Amino acid sequence: MAAVLRGSRYLVGSCIKHVSFALVSTRSMASKTQVGFIGLGNMGNPMAKNLLKHGYPVIATDVFPESCKELHELGAQILDNPAEVADKADRIITMLPSSPNVIDAYTGPNGILKKVKKGSLLIDSSTIDPAVSKEMAVAAEKMGAVFMDAPVSGGVGAASSGKLTFMVGGVEEEFTAAQELLNCMGANVVYCGQVGTGQAAKICNNMLLAIGMIGTSETMNLGIRLGLDPKLLAKILNMSSGRCWSSDTYNPVPGVMEGVPSGNNYQGGFGTQLMAKDLGLAQNTATNTKTPVPLGSLAHQIYRMMCARGYASKDFSSVFQFLREEEGQ
Repeated sequence: MAAVLRGSRYLVGSCIKHVSFALVSTRSMASKTQVGFIGLGNMGNPMAKNLLKHGYPVIATDVFPESCKELHELGAQILDNPAEVADKADRIITMLPSSPNVIDAYTGPNGILKKVKKGSLLIDSSTIDPAVSKEMAVAAEKMGAVFMDAPVSGGVGAASSGKLTFMVGGVEEEFTAAQELLNCMGANVVYCGQVGTGQAAKICNNMLLAIGMIGTSETMNLGIRLGLDPKLLAKILNMSSGRCWSSDTYNPVPGVMEGVPSGNNYQGGFGTQLMAKDLGLAQNTATNTKTPVPLGSLAHQIYRMMCARGYASKDFSSVFQFLREEEGQ
């Protein structure tokens, strides 16, 4: 019924805005129908689990079948490809590593748009080039569907606890319908503007995150070399003006905090390769907008060097270990 209501709106595209909003609201208040989820990696898996916890039947797929096993055991239906998911669900969330992955998942031979239903809501939580988000929105619109970009911040921990921050770009009248699902996975759901603005906010956030992590790692390393106990130094930083997320929540020094990648040989978390990718996106957009980002450029170079020296699969906080090795320790 929800899909019929949404589809009817497309047949009367000239309707006034309050009618459009009423149709979206009708679906947002509908019973918990099936939700498609594509991409069950470090972030996608716990996000899909939270949808299940909130009572939504989940239909999922991933290019790596082994990634689907846990979700299947929890009751999700697993299909072979995105097109099959789109054939069964009119609300789909994608969480994929990069722009090429998103393009393939939506427009490839077995992509979502091959079998998407008219009126479907497509929410992409990947971090990709804003221009690609806009391209996917145009392609979806041609098929009678709605595409929104909704990248996330908070990492694997926040994904597991349902406390992610979503930065949403798209048609404002669709935000309520998207928010219904995103609230199941996040503590903050922020509307940023038209398609692509969610990605813009995420790219800016991750550039600052990388700069902050490098600064925290340099600071901790210097303090250790000066004879300070790392836990004591972290405590002082976190009650002083140098405090930041990388120092008080995700400290890069092994042994300072529990439950973070630095305490597990930098396994899990947010990979260095992904951070390098996000910084590359920031560099491209900075170039296109003629925006000076000298620290962002240096951060990009550092993370690219890390990828070339065996850190690609380690968490991005391993920049502390990289700096220590650079000095011969």
